[in-house]
Amino acid sequence: MKSLRGIEVPSKKNMDTQTFAFFGGIYNNYLALATAIDDAHSRGAEKLFCLGDLGAFGPYPDRVFPLLIENDVQTVQGNYDHSIGNGLNDCQCGYTDPRDNRFAQISYDYTQANTTPTNCEWLKQLPTEIRFEVAGLRFLLCHGSPRKTNEFLWESTTSTHFLNRLADEFQADVILGTHTGLHWSRELSEDRLFVNVGVLGRPANNGQTNVWYALVDVSVLQEKPRVNLKFIPVKYDWKRLVAEMQSEELPVEFQETIRSGWWTTCLEVLPAKERSRGLC
Repeated sequence: MKSLRGIEVPSKKNMDTQTFAFFGGIYNNYLALATAIDDAHSRGAEKLFCLGDLGAFGPYPDRVFPLLIENDVQTVQGNYDHSIGNGLNDCQCGYTDPRDNRFAQISYDYTQANTTPTNCEWLKQLPTEIRFEVAGLRFLLCHGSPRKTNEFLWESTTSTHFLNRLADEFQADVILGTHTGLHWSRELSEDRLFVNVGVLGRPANNGQTNVWYALVDVSVLQEKPRVNLKFIPVKYDWKRLVAEMQSEELPVEFQETIRSGWWTTCLEVLPAKERSRGLC
């Protein structure tokens, strides 16, 4: 497993709080990514991270890369990135339903055909995890889970016992992932934390057009580190995104999700509780 360790984290001798932003699942939505980067900077984020899956779903894959590189966004390799970078035949998304896989293949083929060789090589070289420490807290950034890139960890079906075991096994106090498309968090034993940071690529299947990222403040109070997590809604030019999806002849189902805020594809993978919150 490739790993990027020793990330330089700003040291503040005269300030008690450090702020970090975490983006997941860009899905070619460069418009939301640009807005989220600006928003995170406005909120004082000193370091930005992306937890993978840059492609899929949206238009113009190559417009994502300059935003990440020019803004020094440290990026984890998701299953999509591994597939595109290595020229595989599918996204390794982990779907089992034929309809889910059909739409996943459409978005994968489009992304693969419209990503330059230079950017494919960049994806190929990404680490599968990022680790760093802040105020003695061990952060582990992954895509799906620490043990498997495309593992779905859902809020309703993932036990706290299992998450505690992951934290023990992978020696982490704060684990952050994405992959499912829905943001959530869970407090663990010994003041540890698991966070699904959500995605910027499409809405959270809630009838709203905004997308989400996670903002984490780390402070020290009475010599004890504390983590404050906020999920940040991002309002971006979704109408422009839909128009560009139309011009690229991407499926109307993809366009409707951006327009309505409700998922129209990749629904079968949802557990019953998460699915009950949507239209279907």
